[in-house]
Amino acid sequence: MENLNRETAIELLKKYNQETFHLQHAFTVEGVMRYFAEKEGCDPDFWGLVGLLHDIDFEKYPEEHCTKAPALLKEIHAGDELIHAVCSHGYGLTGTNAKPEHIMEKTLFTVDELTGLIGACALMRPSKSVQDMELKSLKKKYKDKKFAAGCSRDVIEQGVALMDADLDTILWETILAMRSCEEAVQNQMASL
Repeated sequence: MENLNRETAIELLKKYNQETFHLQHAFTVEGVMRYFAEKEGCDPDFWGLVGLLHDIDFEKYPEEHCTKAPALLKEIHAGDELIHAVCSHGYGLTGTNAKPEHIMEKTLFTVDELTGLIGACALMRPSKSVQDMELKSLKKKYKDKKFAAGCSRDVIEQGVALMDADLDTILWETILAMRSCEEAVQNQMASL
């Protein structure tokens, strides 16, 4: 287990990320990763830190995404396990050669894109929330390649295959995960 606390991680996150979108995405992925960790019987604090810091280098160094991250994470003495996990979500997409091997890394690879798609879908709802979102409405948006076109369905499907799971199951579980943390993310954003 990393000898790293959430407050230190948030300070590093804010040092390299100022855009509201990126911060909200980080807190959302943190919450989703915590949810999946609990389902797997793993450490939600560690999985949450990985989710929180997964895009540490994306805002300021988009061309070096997942390759600049190790140097930034070393600033807070992050261990090799956390660094590998963060970098692995860019496997095959960026210059990293860190392959997602652990279930936590495979989950991050999948939910990074998927939370973006679900978040965009939620914004289209009258409630602007995932609380009343159902699988059927998400699947309809998922099939429309023009909707949230920046969220790669190919990456989501690669991740689902890495997880050895069913797409519908992962879509639904990620909706539930986002429901579980939506209020906490809103509160975190309001406190910044």
